[in-house]
Amino acid sequence: MAHGESIISFEQASFEHAHNKPLLQEVNFSIRRGKKYTLMGQNGAGKSTIFGLITGALKPTAGKINVALGLSIAMSRQVVRRDQLELTVREFFEACFPEKIYNIDPRIDEVLEIVNLQGHAKVHDRIVKSFSGGQQARLLLASALIQNPDLLLLDEPTNNLDKAGIEHLTKFIKQYQKTVIVISHDADFLNSFTDGVLYLDVYTRIIEQYDGNYFNVIEQIATRVEKENSKNARLAKEAIEKKEKANFFAKKGGRLRLLAKRMREDAAEMEENQVDVRREDKAIRPFIIPAQPGLSGDILTLTSYSVLHKHKPVKHKANIKLQKSRHLLLSGPNGIGKSTMLESIARGTADGATIAPGTKIGYYRQDFSTLNFDDTVFASLLAVMENQDEQKMRGTAASFLITGDAINTKIGNLSEGQKGLVAFARLVLERPGLLILDEPTNHINFRHLPIIAKALDQFEGAMILVSHVPEFVSQIRIDETLELGE
Repeated sequence: MAHGESIISFEQASFEHAHNKPLLQEVNFSIRRGKKYTLMGQNGAGKSTIFGLITGALKPTAGKINVALGLSIAMSRQVVRRDQLELTVREFFEACFPEKIYNIDPRIDEVLEIVNLQGHAKVHDRIVKSFSGGQQARLLLASALIQNPDLLLLDEPTNNLDKAGIEHLTKFIKQYQKTVIVISHDADFLNSFTDGVLYLDVYTRIIEQYDGNYFNVIEQIATRVEKENSKNARLAKEAIEKKEKANFFAKKGGRLRLLAKRMREDAAEMEENQVDVRREDKAIRPFIIPAQPGLSGDILTLTSYSVLHKHKPVKHKANIKLQKSRHLLLSGPNGIGKSTMLESIARGTADGATIAPGTKIGYYRQDFSTLNFDDTVFASLLAVMENQDEQKMRGTAASFLITGDAINTKIGNLSEGQKGLVAFARLVLERPGLLILDEPTNHINFRHLPIIAKALDQFEGAMILVSHVPEFVSQIRIDETLELGE
């Protein structure tokens, strides 16, 4: 098939989960060979569902999806599946193929070099969960690349990646000769390679297809919305004027009543001609994370810490004391041990870290493993409240766009972005004294990020933050930075 020809097309395709409202409603769009696409839409809109329909893991409930004969498709997921965390690297890559691949080690080495994750001699036997979040993100990308697909689907590939990792990924996508569709909330990353945008509208449940780079498309959408709003305002004004005149003439009686009737019909037509404007994604409401009352003195004291150097822990001295309203940023490359350090502090097992007795810890993990995936959102939020107030809990949930059916949904059935919003809602209800945040921007809609940054900036307890997103960090008051060098 020639470059630029359609390889995937959705024709009047609809999809709905058995327990939820429809996610897609008679969707039409096509994917062309050799193009690079961005798939946009707010958290929970159904972007990952689109990927499932493309791969065939999900089937449309109406309409059809056409896939070019012999097209190979591979997807890099957002997170490693829980049932794969105990696999060795070799087993993880072997699971990418339906049949046994002999002499797979050289192929693994090749793709690990592509994703800039060259390991030591025994990397093939390392357990997947022993890798950091950023390293796991690279393993996920490599698991798709090792299949050499005609169509590469990347679901939030920059999550957990440090600056070097994002630069490496960007360069790879630009040079990749085949078709790519990317879900991401990183605007600069997307703009660097995008040829076209697929926008999944959570309100109309359709996909709007645009040509152009990411920033141009955003501008096109904003211009269109502005024009539609202006047109609607003009029609609404004219309709009101017609109705007012119709009411005036109707009271006069006689033949003027017929004129009044025609005016009402004209007004009704004007109202019908108003177009449905694509509403902007809702952002979460501004919020604060209340600090545990009665905080005083040193909440966290850090006299030493360990980092990984050539896969071995190396201990360093430190002299850090976090009191109320003090914010610490941990900085360092993927794989140096930032997440491990945060976890040990949260559990109270970190050598050299002392937490004041009675301090309540709020811990946001990048893999959401602090959440019980079998709990409903309702049960998860209520469980962290000291005084279980259902009305207050529901109000907090609503401010994070958790409403309707979502509050009774099991956490495991939520999108990754929705899990992140549940995790923030829990922090608000927990009222922690020490807030520990590991990559809190992962999976989160970019519209929410300034609101979250402001809440962290204003947090009056002690806080430790890990984030590879400089724009996000720049919006937060950081009192001290600990560079985790080797």
